[in-house]
Amino acid sequence: MPTVLRFGSFRVVIYPNDHRPAHVHVVGSDHEAVFALNCPDGPITIRENYGCSTRELSRIAQNLLENLLGLCEAWRRMHGIE
Repeated sequence: MPTVLRFGSFRVVIYPNDHRPAHVHVVGSDHEAVFALNCPDGPITIRENYGCSTRELSRIAQNLLENLLGLCEAWRRMHGIE
């Protein structure tokens, strides 16, 4: 599972064999959330939440938004989309 970004105690992961639409898994020590990227312009939207607080989700979304272009590029590259 390739980690494409880290911030705080979170790892942002894109699975190479995962389905569309473009999304990332954000993994913490004991929780995880899945965010749709809505490439290339966002908005970042929460799809699934497994134990993250509202505050954590807000912080995660902000970090993903700040890195949106790079995350979209990583998704395209990993899935062979030009």
